[in-house]
Amino acid sequence: MRKIGVLFVMAAMVASVFAATSMLSGLTGALDSLCVGLKSMLPVAAMLMIILAGVIYAAGQMMGAETRARANVWATACLTGALIAILIAVVAPAVLNSIYPSGSFTSGANACQ
Repeated sequence: MRKIGVLFVMAAMVASVFAATSMLSGLTGALDSLCVGLKSMLPVAAMLMIILAGVIYAAGQMMGAETRARANVWATACLTGALIAILIAVVAPAVLNSIYPSGSFTSGANACQ
């Protein structure tokens, strides 16, 4: 009976090693996709937010005092969002490299460096 328990524990350990290996390869692919997605989407979104901030500010200047004040707040919020998006796009690859240094997102056609 004791030998069956030992064999069961050994089989469970071998299965966990194979499961961990497949999970790590999935993690690498997910980090690669995240990094490439961030670097391709965030700069475009930031530019659109800068343009939107200009349009909101200009439209607000043609309105009354209360609407002008609201437009200034909205334009400032758009500019702040654009700056945060650019900051994330610049800092994200370094953070991902520090979390998982041997990731595949440092090489290849869709390199996220």
